[in-house]
Amino acid sequence: MRLMIVGQLEGYISAAGKIALQRGAKVIHCEDIEQALGALRNGKGADLVMIDVKQKVGQFVEALKVERIHLPVVACGINTDARAAVKAIQDGAKEYIPLPPDAELIAAVLSAVTEENNTMIANDAVMQAVVKMADKIAPSEATVLITGESGTGKEVMSRYIHNKSKRKDGAFIALNCAAIPESLLESELFGHEKGAFTGATSRRLGKFEEAHGGTLLLDEVTEMHPSLQAKLLRAIQEREITRIGNNDPVKVDVRLIATSNRNLEDSVKKGEFREDLYFRLNVVNIRLPALRERPGDIVPLAQFFADKFSEQNGVERKRIAADAQRALQSYKWRGNIRELENTMHRAVLMSMADEIETEAIFLPEGGGLGSSPAASPGNAPSMSGVSGAGASATSAPSDVQNPGAVETLVGRTIADVERHMILNTLDHCLGNRTHAANILGISIRTLRNKLNQYKDEGIDVPAAAGGER
Repeated sequence: MRLMIVGQLEGYISAAGKIALQRGAKVIHCEDIEQALGALRNGKGADLVMIDVKQKVGQFVEALKVERIHLPVVACGINTDARAAVKAIQDGAKEYIPLPPDAELIAAVLSAVTEENNTMIANDAVMQAVVKMADKIAPSEATVLITGESGTGKEVMSRYIHNKSKRKDGAFIALNCAAIPESLLESELFGHEKGAFTGATSRRLGKFEEAHGGTLLLDEVTEMHPSLQAKLLRAIQEREITRIGNNDPVKVDVRLIATSNRNLEDSVKKGEFREDLYFRLNVVNIRLPALRERPGDIVPLAQFFADKFSEQNGVERKRIAADAQRALQSYKWRGNIRELENTMHRAVLMSMADEIETEAIFLPEGGGLGSSPAASPGNAPSMSGVSGAGASATSAPSDVQNPGAVETLVGRTIADVERHMILNTLDHCLGNRTHAANILGISIRTLRNKLNQYKDEGIDVPAAAGGER
């Protein structure tokens, strides 16, 4: 992990940095936010920023958004009052760490904020064969193309290959080609010089240079425009790039991994993807199976996510009940591992028994795994918002074993239960609408409509996190 610390912190900076170093982090120190932004623009990458609350946290977070630099920010301070800590969170910081630093606290926060689900669970024979192939090709320098449905864990596999490679001590840089406008993607890849285009107020190195000596992941590479595909092909062939606004080539040493949820051969036939680039990327192809194709991994993955979210939410860890395990295995999981992860997050928040029961597992469509007929995407009942939470209220046990996770449902209306779940989840997410919607399995529009309704009813709604509305 690469940690950037911003600010003076009155001598505690060395102690915090030392703790991070002991945990295996690479640490860079910047005096202020201007120096930090300059370092990030010039390829001094980071996975996490710790910033003194005396710095302009909100301005820094906003600058990162403008620069399209995506990394979590944690605020810290010495003997700071609660108001400053709350303001830092409202300004966009994900967590707050009081100083002098407590080793265990810093370790826990660093782990939680930078947590990436890199655990490779492969109990099923189908997945074991995939991992065996990944282990075999990881030490090589070969370009890898990872294909599979959305949510199958392509980025996780990419990081797994990087961590097994000779470049494991180098940077792992990921770029989602589908998430960046076409007009900006070239700059993200190759960088630009000051004044190269409107808004280029300073020089910035691209992902190729940032990944020098390490691995560059091009996620959803098929979303790249054909004109940019030609420039990418040249960069791969020549192992050099040219920044926008500069004619001097820059040598780069990266191992390339690309992912796609499309059939690339079909894309080539349709003229959407260059055939020569396809052959350059497809030196080694790893196809990740859909979750329904690896049923032996469904329960282990579900238990892994249940343990993970129990710890995050301060809820006692529970095993998944036998009937719930069978229900999980019978569902088709169109959204694959990503859908299972969100489903288990909700289950942890909703469970009221000694084990995670079937009634606590609600699907994105609004139905529960315990609903009849047998759970499947086609049979799941369709409900607006998250009102499926109340569907099992009449069958919920009256003897609540885990009152800290959710209040007793018996005797409450569906609307009441829905409101409770939405507001509690939003409070847990510190007002972040996007995160809350993901956990609840609803669209951000649905969530906002519900919140506007509650406001009209005179109900207090948690304030939006910084940058949201």
